Amino acid sequence: MNRTDGADQPDSEGAVRVWRGLADTSVLLDGFHAIKHALRFGARVPVALTSDRAGVLALADDLAPDVREALDGLVVQVPDERLRVLVSRLHPTAVAALAVRPAREGNLAALGRLPRTAPVVVLDDPRNLGNAGAVIRLAAGFGATGVVTTGTLDPWHPTVVRGGAGLHFATAVERMDVAELPPGPVFALDAEGEDIRGLKLPDDAVLAFGSERSGLSAALRERADHLVSLPMRPQVSSYNLATSVGMALFHWSTGRPPGPEA
Repeated sequence: MNRTDGADQPDSEGAVRVWRGLADTSVLLDGFHAIKHALRFGARVPVALTSDRAGVLALADDLAPDVREALDGLVVQVPDERLRVLVSRLHPTAVAALAVRPAREGNLAALGRLPRTAPVVVLDDPRNLGNAGAVIRLAAGFGATGVVTTGTLDPWHPTVVRGGAGLHFATAVERMDVAELPPGPVFALDAEGEDIRGLKLPDDAVLAFGSERSGLSAALRERADHLVSLPMRPQVSSYNLATSVGMALFHWSTGRPPGPEA
């Protein structure tokens, strides 16, 4: 595609047609940071649209020079009003893209592979889309093997992807039944469990967290090998879900040698 900064591109009509043809089956990446992360972790991104191409490339120059060349060859400028028809909640960076969702088979293979070098996080019947996205962002940051949800919430819902800032592509993300959970000892977070500070979490741990409203399901509790609790001041009822996941992953990480490849 030929590009010139600052004006509606000659190929914008073709890009819009591609968008419309893929929108119902693709992952929406809403905003510069989501696109940046997706590209860094190997996502297939067939189309990206913006109403400010020069601004997007300036952001890349400033914040993500490693993906600047890829964005230069990808992003097509269209009028703002047209972009807002295609993307109802347009990010303030005025750019959005569509990515190909990873194959379920590949994610399941990654989640089930042993030995593992990092835990799998399980969200047991989560209800809040934003919380799920925040957890995926945390899991990617800690290098977790993946995030599994049980129940009805789709972990690839656009709101979850938005909350995850495109980092779904940095880890394996799937919905599964409790009976299908990946292998490994299940450490389920529960207020009545053993204090996590006295435990060393193994790399092949499956770290399970109950829903925001009702905690662990009966099926997950029965599947658990260990019930563990986070330190909490008396009379404080609970932590935010993403906070709990972050605390548990940080505790796991303190038992490993420092360094990016640890």
